Amino acid sequence: MGIDSISPRAARRIILEQSKRANVGHIGSCLSVVDILCALYGAVIRVSSPEDRERDRFVLSKGHAALALYAVLALKGWVSEEQLDTFCGDDSYLGVHPEAALRGVDFASGSLGQGPCMAAGAALAASMQGSSRRVFCLLSDAECNEGSVWEAAMFAAHHQLHNLALIVDWNGQQALGLTCDVLNCDNLPERWTAFGWRTSVVDGHSLPELTAALAETGDPRPHVILARTCFGKGVSYMEQGVPITQTHLSVHRINWHYLPMSQLEFDLALKELGDAR
Repeated sequence: MGIDSISPRAARRIILEQSKRANVGHIGSCLSVVDILCALYGAVIRVSSPEDRERDRFVLSKGHAALALYAVLALKGWVSEEQLDTFCGDDSYLGVHPEAALRGVDFASGSLGQGPCMAAGAALAASMQGSSRRVFCLLSDAECNEGSVWEAAMFAAHHQLHNLALIVDWNGQQALGLTCDVLNCDNLPERWTAFGWRTSVVDGHSLPELTAALAETGDPRPHVILARTCFGKGVSYMEQGVPITQTHLSVHRINWHYLPMSQLEFDLALKELGDAR
């Protein structure tokens, strides 16, 4: 499967449409990881169907970006349009955080910092079973504030879990502000290398860079890919935090961790995104 087989633009359109329909936030967080998910599901993760027992596994540790995952699963044909339209509705499996009951979701998540622990356990299980399956985990840079992440890092390095890859959405922002202000982790490459991991830094919006970094090399160490991303990627007023003067609001980047869009903001976002159908 080629790297262009899942369209990031189409995924972003789904995110905007479903966020507006359901009137929910976490839009900026979802938009920042779209290209990472498209690279994973378009060219990297080996999975013929979600029911394949020997499929590669995926953990969305930053569970509040679940709508981005639903968008990619829909573009793969594993989630229907009818299911998408239940997002954040009553009795739906498509909540703000992913549920393992949904086809294509391997792990329920949302308790930040726990994804790497689950991924390390799944990778160890595959190794003990002599399986060739791999495990991929997407987490936020803010999750690197959590001690559980570093416990999992030590565990994975000790057991030489070469079948484990973590991708860090390094967008520099979290719920309470800029990550550098809340708890600075600008030296992530040095930290992960010191913990015994193979470390790569890539453009998190470049599908070729992402897929190249995720290629198998035979290195016995677990691998972390630090993906430099832009919060709210694809929508300029979310990326830059500029005011939308017509709404008489002072709109800052941090708002898009939480807020839903007004009709004006939605129309502007779709206009910028262009035709993604």
